Parts: sequence; C-alpha cells; structure tokens
Amino acid sequence: MMINTGTLYLCATPIGNLEDITFRAVRILREVAVVAAEDTRHTRKLLSHYEVHTPLISYHEHNKTERGVELIERLKGGEDIAVVSDAGMPGISDPGADLVKLAIEAGITVSPIPGASAGLSALVSSGLDTGRFLFVGFLPKTTKKRRELLGALATVPYTLIFYESPYRIGSILDEMAVAFGSERQVVAGRELTKKFEEFIRGTISTLSAHFKEKVPRGEFALIVAAAETAAEADPEMPVDIIGQVFSLVDKGITKKEAIRMVAVQFNLPKREVYQAVLNMAAEED
Repeated sequence: MMINTGTLYLCATPIGNLEDITFRAVRILREVAVVAAEDTRHTRKLLSHYEVHTPLISYHEHNKTERGVELIERLKGGEDIAVVSDAGMPGISDPGADLVKLAIEAGITVSPIPGASAGLSALVSSGLDTGRFLFVGFLPKTTKKRRELLGALATVPYTLIFYESPYRIGSILDEMAVAFGSERQVVAGRELTKKFEEFIRGTISTLSAHFKEKVPRGEFALIVAAAETAAEADPEMPVDIIGQVFSLVDKGITKKEAIRMVAVQFNLPKREVYQAVLNMAAEED
C-alpha cells in the first residue's frame, strides 16, 4: 500500500512591514498541521495579526537535530508542515536549510512559498549592478576567519550581499576597507520596509565615517560593488603592491597576513608579493 507523505512548505514571512506577505502564504499557514518557527513568540504575533490559529512548534539552531527528526516523522505520517524564519525566506542564514536536506533525503516534497527577502530588497534598491551577485550573508564571528573570507572575496567580479548587526557594522566596514580598498562603492540598507527605512550610499570610507558620527540602529543589509576586472582596471594606474602591504601593516595586521591578503586581492602569487617586499628591504639596507 502506498503511503502519502506530507509536504514541507518553506513559507516566507515579512521582513518588517506585516503587509508584505502573500495571500497564498496566509492560506498555507492556516491549512498546515503545524508551523515550525525559529522564534514562536515572534511568529505568534504574525499569526495573530492574520487570525491564523495553527499550532506552533519551535525549530531553531539549538534544537534542530532532535526537532528535525520529529518533524520528518510527522511529514512521513502525512502531515503538511510550514517552516518559517523570523523574517524573510526560511533556509537563508537559518536552520531551515537543514530541515530541507532531511526532507529531501526522506523523499518528502518540498515546496517554496516565496515572498520578502532583505538581501534582494536591498540589492534592487542599491543602484549597483544586479546582473551578477553573490549572497554572503553574515560574516564569521572570529577575526581570522572573517579576514580570510573578505580577502577571498576581494577580487570577485560580482556585487556582494552581506547581512550585519548595528553592533559590528562599523568594525566590518573598517575590515572591508583593508580587504577591498576604501573607495569601493557600498550601500547600507537599514530597517527595510519599516517606518525608518533608510539607504546610505557612498564608498566604504564615507560609510565608515558616517557610522562613527551617527550610532547605527537596526539590522543592515550591506551591498558592496563588484571588484573591477583586469580589463576594466586603468592600465595607466599600476598597483603599488608594496605600499598596499605596508598600509595593512600600519593598521595592525602582521606582515605575513598582509602579504597573503594583497596576493588574494590582486590575484598574484603570494611568493611574488613576498619577494617584492624582500627586495625593497634589501634596497633600503
């Protein structure tokens, strides 16, 4: 006898303004057996606003292992389940992605219910290139891993999308200035779709100065312009590799790390950058 499994719905929720939810999403939230939410208290406010009385169950980073197994068993039993994040599309920078993998492995149908996205909303409002882009999301918490990732992204010829909190955005812009260069174009979108929605446009250096004068508030989406390709770079402006290295050293980065970052940024073999620094030291002696 064939057993019909349920469907796992990935249900987008508003990123700020409660009106940014589709008719279909509200219907699905009403029809499923249970809604798996990152923060049940937060989601309960949304469901109450739309008079949705479906039971809520928590599904977040700290319980996803055991709760994921439970949800899969319910899906196998024929129940339909909607998973939601606190804001936007589940599976983007949240544990919904893990539940999707489990569902696919179990042969369960996964269906997206599209809607609001902070990253895409900021991108299309940025004025930067939307033809090719790379979603990065939140940067690593440790300084070493963060600098390594920024260094690897320095030469990517795509517009970059980051998420950042108001507590780190100032220091992150300073690190981006080191990895990407202070004159790279960037747009910071804050409080998207909310009452105090704002876009701050400029270079990494001007935005860094802005947030040193004005305390950042709200969650941010940072849109960073693509790196210039070799064909786009000005041939009359040779790169001062040694100057770049010692500029980083002056900012407190070790010489070894500075050499590695410059090599990544300008797509050069690390040994060539290292040799250039050695040659300059020999000439000074």
